[in-house]
Amino acid sequence: MIKNAIIYKISKDWPIYIGVLEDALKKNIFQPCTPSQEKSEGWVPPRGEAHGALVESVGGQWILRFHTEIKLLPTSVVQKRVQEKCDAIERESGRKPGKWEQRDLKEEARLDLLPQAFTKESRTWVWIDPQASTLVVDTSSQAQADAAVTSLVECLPPGFALALLNTQTSPQAAMAQWLLEQEAPEGFYIGQECELKASGDSGAVVRYGRHPLDIEEVRQHIEQGKLPTKLALTFDGRVSFVLTDGLRLRSIQLQDVARDDDGAESGFDADVAIITGELARLLPALTVALGEEGGASV
Repeated sequence: MIKNAIIYKISKDWPIYIGVLEDALKKNIFQPCTPSQEKSEGWVPPRGEAHGALVESVGGQWILRFHTEIKLLPTSVVQKRVQEKCDAIERESGRKPGKWEQRDLKEEARLDLLPQAFTKESRTWVWIDPQASTLVVDTSSQAQADAAVTSLVECLPPGFALALLNTQTSPQAAMAQWLLEQEAPEGFYIGQECELKASGDSGAVVRYGRHPLDIEEVRQHIEQGKLPTKLALTFDGRVSFVLTDGLRLRSIQLQDVARDDDGAESGFDADVAIITGELARLLPALTVALGEEGGASV
């Protein structure tokens, strides 16, 4: 269910009540784009049921879903319509449209084409652990995470604040140390994927995939100034993921042992229980490994 994680801490000064959250999200329920609307965003029922709850609680963990719809208008198509309008004006009046008039024609062209445009839809899971005061957005895109948390902050009463998780040790420095020593923090194991990038003008990048990282070559790259931007890790033999230098988790996958131990049938509740149960153990362990410090408010 959750494949990526951008992690936020919720202000502990703000009391969290599921009923308040449910009512707040109703202020921005997703509505499909109108014929002249280029983009629409809002909250939808996580179970996918029409008129269902906007917040689902499973084992004390809250799940939300943010929906985005964007109409795609290729630049070439818009330019072609603008040119057609310019040609028509020149034929009728004998003059070429000026710079400012062409700008207005471009907007007209967009409005003309929007009803015929293809749409792209995306749905983003948002998980709130109310006991740990943690919020996770399932995306690798900071822009998409920003859209979801901005909507959440705008919907909720004043006082609700989020801060991106920040740590005393940067993920990049920590990953470099783990690779140099070939020893990850307790409970974590280094995988077989890594990306090293040089600082400065060269920007040289070295990538390893499905390759043992306990080799002298990797240590040499780090000693020469290349630093990790991505590193595959496994936690407790149950969850694998890729940690980035921006403290994002990507490619989250549950290992077979995690699924077998749960013993639950597949379905929304089972999927939520399994993934949140494992991540609720992983995130605090990762925070301890890096040293929690706080973060900047969103």
